[in-house]
Formats: sequence, structure tokens, C-alpha cells
Amino acid sequence: MLHFDEIVFGPIFSRRLGSSLGVNVLPSVGKLCNFDCVYCECGWNRDGAAPQRRFPRADEVEAALEHKMSKASQEGVKVDSITFSGNGEPTLNPDFPQIVDVALRLRDKYFPEAKVSVLSNATMLGKPEIARALMRVDNPILKIDASSDELAQKINMPSGHYSLPDVVENMKRFEGDFILQTMFLKSPDFDSAAPEALEAWRNIVRELKPREIMVYTIDRETPDKRLKKYTVGEMTAFVQPLIDEGYRIQIRG
Repeated sequence: MLHFDEIVFGPIFSRRLGSSLGVNVLPSVGKLCNFDCVYCECGWNRDGAAPQRRFPRADEVEAALEHKMSKASQEGVKVDSITFSGNGEPTLNPDFPQIVDVALRLRDKYFPEAKVSVLSNATMLGKPEIARALMRVDNPILKIDASSDELAQKINMPSGHYSLPDVVENMKRFEGDFILQTMFLKSPDFDSAAPEALEAWRNIVRELKPREIMVYTIDRETPDKRLKKYTVGEMTAFVQPLIDEGYRIQIRG
């Protein structure tokens, strides 16, 4: 399974973001996430549990970013996106708002045309400081894989309380200025593109009106080995009504 030992890694090619300089603001040992998605490239949470781990502080992230970005700039390395992803959910880091400020400042210094992107499961949007931080980045990429709480329990397996209606309400604060990310997949236990689930998802999209939608399917090894991917053609059919309505949609197989 994929794991990130450094605070800053890459750039690596992202099928969604181009040449992406990755930022891991989670512990370098293990995995830390309030989701335990059946498809997570970092594996199950239990397999990433570690007795000693801590979040990198804002000053540590700043030093790592400054070093990597300065070197990339000097060497003429292309950077399209500075992307927060890593070993779990980045907004769990207590210094996340300060770290966003650091990333924006260093982006302006070294790669002013690059975008700052955050891949988030959107569960922390109820905290005003997290929502404000995500509103400051160029690409807040917010996840909704399941169109009901019941389906979310099967796909994302959130820890603690999770309410899809609450997540949707929190996303409305962005007034459409965000990217919605959705994984389509199926297993013997669920089908995220079953007709009723799919129409409910389309209605969530219509309610949120995101500026862009990224739909994709499994591309790497998954902890649940029973998962099945969808083809680009199938996913295109899933979203065709939204395309016809004018939504901008990326489809990645």
C-alpha cells in the first residue's frame, strides 16, 4: 500500500492535477484518518496504527516546503499543483490553517502560477477555521462518494458521527467555489452507481453546484480485494445528465 514518509514529496504526475508536489501534514508513521475507505491506497486504518506518532508542526512543514520548492525552482522542475494529501485526512492536523498560509506564501514566492490543492473528505468543515482555510486555497477538492449515510458506512466507514446532510450543508458555504470528488465502484456489498443511489448523488450535485466535478474509479491496490471498477464509458453515462445541464466534469478511469 502507498505510504508517505516525507512531509513534502514529488513532484509526481497526478491524473487529475498534473505535476503535483505532495504535502503530507499527517504523521509519517502509520495512517491517520477519520474515514476507513474500502478503496484507500494507504490501506486500512488498523494496519497503519502506530504507538508513537505526531503531526508535523507548521514550522516543520514550512522548512520542508521551502527546501523542496527552492530546489525545484532552481532546477527548472515544473510544478502545476501543491497538493495536500498524504497518509490520511489533512485537515486533522491542528496547525492546518497556518500550514495553508505557509503554502500560499511559498507558492507565490517560487511557483506563482501553481495551484494549491487540498484533497479532503469534508468532515471537518463544521469547524469555521478549517472551512475558512479551505476557502483560501485554489482547489478545495471535497469528497462525497456516497449519496446516503447508509452507503457512506459501507464505502467510507467514518469513525464517530457522520451525517451526509450536515456535510452537504457545510459545503453550501462555498457557494459552488470548490471541486467535488466522487469515486464510483462496486462490491458484493454495495454499488455506488445503483440507479437510486446515482440519482440521489446527481441531486446532491444540483444542490451544491460545484464549479467542477471529478469522477473516477479505483486505479491502485485496494485493502478490500472484492472491489470492481467502472469504465470511463460507464462513468460518462452516469454523469451525462449533468454534462447536458452544463456541469464541468473530469472523468478518470
